[in-house]
Amino acid sequence: MSKRRIKKIAIIGSGIMGSGIASHFANIGVDVLLLDIVPRELNDKEKAKGLTLENKVVRNRLVNEALTASIKSKPAPLYHNSFASRITTGNLDDDIAKVKDADWIMEVVVERLDIKQQVFEKLEKYRTPGTLITSNTSGIPIKFMSEGRSDDFQKHFCGTHFFNPARYLKLFEIIPGPRTDQAVLDFLDGYGEQFLGKTSVIAKDTPAFIGNRIGIFSIQSLFHAVKELDLTVEEVDKLSGPVIGRPKSATFRTVDVVGLDTLVHVANGIYDNCKNDERLELFKLPGFINSMMENKWLGSKTGQGFYKKVRNDNGSSEILTLDLNTLEYRQAKRAKFATLELTKTIDRVADRFKVLVKGKDKAGEFYRKSFSALFAYVSNRIPEITNELYKIDDAMKAGFGWEHGPFQIWDAIGVEKGIEMMKAEGIAPADWVHDMLESGSDSFYSIQDGATYCYDIPKKTQEKIPGQDSFIILDNIRKTTEVFSNSGVSVQDLGDGILNVEFRSKMNTIGGDVLAGLNKAIDMAEQDFQGLIVGNQGPNFSVGANIGMIFMMAAEQEYDELNAAIKYFQDTMMRMRYSSIPTISAPHGMALGGGCEISLHADKIVAAAETYMGLVEFGVGVIPGGGGSKEMALRASDTFRKGDVQLNTLQEYFLTIGMAKVSTSAYEAFDLGLIQQGKDLVVVNKDRQIATAKAHAKLIAEAGYTQPVHRTDVLVLGKQALGMFMVGTDSMKDSKYISEHDMKIANKLAYVMAGGDLSEPIKVSEQYLLDIEREAFLSLCTERKTLERIQHMLTKGKPLRN
Repeated sequence: MSKRRIKKIAIIGSGIMGSGIASHFANIGVDVLLLDIVPRELNDKEKAKGLTLENKVVRNRLVNEALTASIKSKPAPLYHNSFASRITTGNLDDDIAKVKDADWIMEVVVERLDIKQQVFEKLEKYRTPGTLITSNTSGIPIKFMSEGRSDDFQKHFCGTHFFNPARYLKLFEIIPGPRTDQAVLDFLDGYGEQFLGKTSVIAKDTPAFIGNRIGIFSIQSLFHAVKELDLTVEEVDKLSGPVIGRPKSATFRTVDVVGLDTLVHVANGIYDNCKNDERLELFKLPGFINSMMENKWLGSKTGQGFYKKVRNDNGSSEILTLDLNTLEYRQAKRAKFATLELTKTIDRVADRFKVLVKGKDKAGEFYRKSFSALFAYVSNRIPEITNELYKIDDAMKAGFGWEHGPFQIWDAIGVEKGIEMMKAEGIAPADWVHDMLESGSDSFYSIQDGATYCYDIPKKTQEKIPGQDSFIILDNIRKTTEVFSNSGVSVQDLGDGILNVEFRSKMNTIGGDVLAGLNKAIDMAEQDFQGLIVGNQGPNFSVGANIGMIFMMAAEQEYDELNAAIKYFQDTMMRMRYSSIPTISAPHGMALGGGCEISLHADKIVAAAETYMGLVEFGVGVIPGGGGSKEMALRASDTFRKGDVQLNTLQEYFLTIGMAKVSTSAYEAFDLGLIQQGKDLVVVNKDRQIATAKAHAKLIAEAGYTQPVHRTDVLVLGKQALGMFMVGTDSMKDSKYISEHDMKIANKLAYVMAGGDLSEPIKVSEQYLLDIEREAFLSLCTERKTLERIQHMLTKGKPLRN
């Protein structure tokens, strides 16, 4: 990484992409200048106020309205609403001179070459030499954009293509122009990964670059397969969704969200500009797509696409589906295939592919056809769009949310099996694939010494993929570094005296085996190591305790066993806090209920920015019973000041649990008191999380970690607080905001967080609070309403509110 620093960026164009990119730079602490054009005429509100086109409010209306709409959109583009203060808005007439202070200027205007060239001509008058200048184009050739510009401009110019939404999709394509300096490309490659939290991929200047070239091919291939195999919209989305490691939105829902017009624009661009593409005819739009375009059925933006949300006769909302044969909307049909039933017991997506392509039904035929077409296509795109096959996989995983890229799927099925499937479909891979097999490599990827290697086509050998040194990839090291495992966890020696305990249960739920494994890991760390991390690289850190186990014990009235199980959870949390070695929690994705409680009891949290953390037990009719209720009372006590402020502070922590608040990012978790300022930290790139956690565990240990003394100084407010809470819950019940059972749960939580009905404020021990927390939890488990909620959660997948 060079010494170049990005302290300020100027973004030209405030549309959906421009505002989204501006927000993400604000997320990482960069000062942003966001500019757009001046309106040509007043709107009705401005006329009513007597404003003129010279008024600053009018002149900045377009940029301000666009940014405001973006910040209010869901999912939110900002990690925290306060980060909006890092964005300054302006217009291209009055404020363009300010770009001279920017370290990076990015153009995000309409996809028209002539307009982009006009913008660059203006910018060059004010740009400071040496400043990075890039375009977020999704397909216009980079070589055309910088024509006529100065040598310095062209040396520092390239494409930097973000995917929408910029905060959430990780792909960051970097496309060099004819004269882009290599140092600029190297800097952007590193900056995208380290600071923006992206998967940086340097692509060639070809139509649609890498992500959209392969992604649009995949979607177009499915569009044509629908008619060929007589599949419904629901069936395609069932087959192309989570079962193969793709987003829940699968194919048709994804197109509705992105916009059919956007997809058509890119597909037409590929068709018009890739005349040598062997599958060119596949980019021609099927008849049903042309009809939808004519009808303006573009998806979410027009209220209907492949799906349409309506009100039924009962007044409730219903999702209708487009029949691709009649082009009429109908009620949704359930999609079911025998082949998919065979994969229900296979947790690892990679292990499902061999089963899916052997299917004897329409699903098996779908997978053989679609995977064969995909494998042949990606093999033939090398070296056209990239020289390295792993870049195609990186692009599809980061830009389209695929768990596995095309070559990884091919490896999972078997390279020779993939060729056999293609032959049956009358297509063939590129010659280099046969060369690879003849050279002795029977797979595209291999793992050597904990690192990922990839087949290098010119060298005809497996070469280490660059850029891995900043990461610890658990899948790569588990076999060689595992020092303990059971059905719930794997414990790995990360080196330098640091252990990692990785949850391996379904959805990383916390049951007896996970707790036993966590205790075993602490034992091992205390005896022979310096520190312990609790971290994994699954989709989510942990969705919480195994509520099925709780339900069975409560339903069978096995209260002694349930009491012992809850105490075991509490005792394990106290071991996390009071072990003789530092403990680090590395939450990401969902860290709910018990998953949140584990993090609360670690010495330090190293959270991924995309962490959705909360104590959500209220939803199933109980309070946090693994130390969460105690911990929020303790944290309130640590922030108390004298007087009525103490009650207000305690109430904030109470409401975090009582309203089952979940942060929409790690930064929001600071507001909820779940992550602590000055103690915990956030990393933007989740791929770096375990390595960062290891570095901090090592640092804390080597600084001289001392086992903490058990806390006996937690100030609880007793009846003073309990009375306030009970008046509040009674009032909410009378106003019908909560049910009687909700009030009972809230009052149990109030009892714990007040420290009981003590006559005056007093300092108590953590163990005292844990005991009354466990008692309250168990008493709620005897309630019929609680059992009904848990049963509903288990059968329907979401809490029942009553």
